[in-house]
Amino acid sequence: MTAYWVAQGVGVLAFVVGITTFVNRDERRFKLQLAGYSAIIGVHFFLMGASPAGMSAELNAIRTVISLRTRSLWVMGIFIALTLGLGLSKFNHAMELLPIFGTVASTWALFRCKGLTTRCVMWCSTACWVTHNFWLGSIGGTLIEGSFLVMNGLNIIRFWRMQRRGIDPFKVEKEVQQQEG
Repeated sequence: MTAYWVAQGVGVLAFVVGITTFVNRDERRFKLQLAGYSAIIGVHFFLMGASPAGMSAELNAIRTVISLRTRSLWVMGIFIALTLGLGLSKFNHAMELLPIFGTVASTWALFRCKGLTTRCVMWCSTACWVTHNFWLGSIGGTLIEGSFLVMNGLNIIRFWRMQRRGIDPFKVEKEVQQQEG
């Protein structure tokens, strides 16, 4: 029983780290915070005995950091192949396919999308994870992914409304990318 509560404690720690991730408009900070959250929640899933979710989360952490340096289709393909290969080799229940699918979607988003589109694809990925976490009984995982679902959804609406008024919510990010490129 102690191992169960340690695992739940790590999940709650991930909740604390991840709670403000989707508020960031700066892509670099957004990705770094998302990577930290993913690494911690991956440990939580391994402790809960959910290996496919743990592998997906740890790959998420590595992939997210690497996506800061490159948007290469080859690198994206490697991460998608790793996610599918490792996740599918260990899954025992159909619900365990949800984090695998969510990771593939978020990998595509981080390598191929920008701005609001990234947030929208990440929202769909989050819906997969929250469903899985609820099924697994992960308290911290369900809380954080449920929070991500709500917070990212609200930010998507807010950013979309800003764009409709002619305000670019990602202007700072675009300027930084132009200076670096």
